[in-house]
Parts: sequence; structure tokens; C-alpha cells
Amino acid sequence: MVEDRGVTSTPFSGRGAIDLGALASARQNQQQAAAAVANAPAGVVIDVTEASFQAAVIERSMTVPVVLDLWAEWCGPCKQLSPILEKLAAEYAGRWILAKVDVDAEKRVAAAFQVQSIPSVFAVIMGQPVPLFQGAYPEAQIRAILDELLKVAAEQGVTGTLTDDQGQVPDEPAGAEADTEPATDPRFDAAFNAIEAGDWDGAAAAYQLILDADPSERDAIAGLATVGLYRRTEGEDEGALRSIADQPDAAADVVVQCATADFDALAGRWSLAFDRL
Repeated sequence: MVEDRGVTSTPFSGRGAIDLGALASARQNQQQAAAAVANAPAGVVIDVTEASFQAAVIERSMTVPVVLDLWAEWCGPCKQLSPILEKLAAEYAGRWILAKVDVDAEKRVAAAFQVQSIPSVFAVIMGQPVPLFQGAYPEAQIRAILDELLKVAAEQGVTGTLTDDQGQVPDEPAGAEADTEPATDPRFDAAFNAIEAGDWDGAAAAYQLILDADPSERDAIAGLATVGLYRRTEGEDEGALRSIADQPDAAADVVVQCATADFDALAGRWSLAFDRL
């Protein structure tokens, strides 16, 4: 969506030199970011791993845009950019979520996004990645990019806001008390009936009604994500698509690999989906 006009970026495979002259400014940015995040809704800034990626990024991106900050501890430009993103995430108060990925610890996630240099920033809307920029951008320029992102998200019907009670998405289910069983919850009947009829719009609308009343309802979030996968795979020949995707010369074909990854995700094979991406 946005061309790479960043000030600096560090090659993913190397160790960038630290700009000593920028340390004072970076420290000030970090202090401002910490103060802003402390007063922001819980969960506007989260750390993401491969294990939590499905719930924290894919599922939430169905209702709220998720911005990925791919960084590393040794990366000087990352230390300039991350506090700015955290400060802005707090200011936007849940209109988008900042998900931070340590590329050293989460190499498979970095590989899925084909990260070549850091910092790299992506958005995820309706489960689909959107490249934003690489390098340490100034705050005003980042703000403009985020405003554009929110417009794009709105055009796709993603206009939700993170609420205080949503908080951090756990790697594992929170427990029986917090879980809702869709099979016995009448709120889900309309969505299930629509799915059985192949009415993806009706199913999405039914799940959205549940989320309008309770944005933290995880079964509805997961259901909406699944409906998105059904939509994208409808009419596709999975066998033919996999045959094409597995050809050596198709490894770099983003359209084919993403379409095949949708089938992997629909079957719950998220590791295979990551490998294709």
C-alpha cells in the first residue's frame, strides 16, 4: 500500500549499528510511549508468537485492523520506531491493535511475511496481510499511513474498536467460565443455519450481530474468520490449486500460494499455511 520511503532499515540477517546520537531521542520516545500505553485500553499493544498468531492477529483482524511491528532487540532503527507505534496505538484507543513480533524468537512468522529488513510493518485486515513500510518513519508520516489504513479497513467493513474488557489474547483458552459452547448457544443458530445453506453473507452478518453486543466473544470472532476462509475458497478447485502451488516455479506466486494457504488454514493446518506464505 505504501512505498518504502523509510529513513533507515536494517537487513534482517545482520546486526545494525546503533546510532548513538539518537539514543536520547529514542529514550524520550520510549518514556512517552510507556505513559500513553499505561492509560490506553488493555490490549492495544500485544506481543505475538506463532502459537498466539491465529487468535491475536488473524481472528481479531476480522473486526479490528492489526498492525504488525517486526523488530529485534539488536536493531537500532527498531528502537526508534517501536515507541512511536506504541504511542500512536494508545492515542488511537483501540481503533487498531499493535502486535509486536520479535523476529529472532519468531523466525517462522518473519519468514511467512518474507521479511528482508527490519523494522518492517504490515497490517492484517480480514486475515489478509497488507505491506505498509520498512524503516524508521517520522511520526507524522506514520500517522498518515495509519489514517489511510483505517479508510481501507472501513471499505472492507472492518470498523470495530478494541474495548477494555478484551485485553490480551491468551495462547490457550481462558477456562470453562469464559468459554461459550456454540452448539448450545442459541445466538449462534442463525450463523450455523446460514453456513449450512452456503450463505456466507448471512453467516457473517449473524456473527457480527453477536460481536456488536460482545466484541470479546471468541467463538464469534473465530466463526467470522472461518466464514472469510469459506468465501475465499468457494469455487476453487483445491486439488488443481495444490498441483500448481507445488510446482517449483510457483513458489514465488503470491496469489497461488495465498489461495492454497486458505485451504490449509480452513483445515486447521496453520503451520503449512505459514510455510506457504
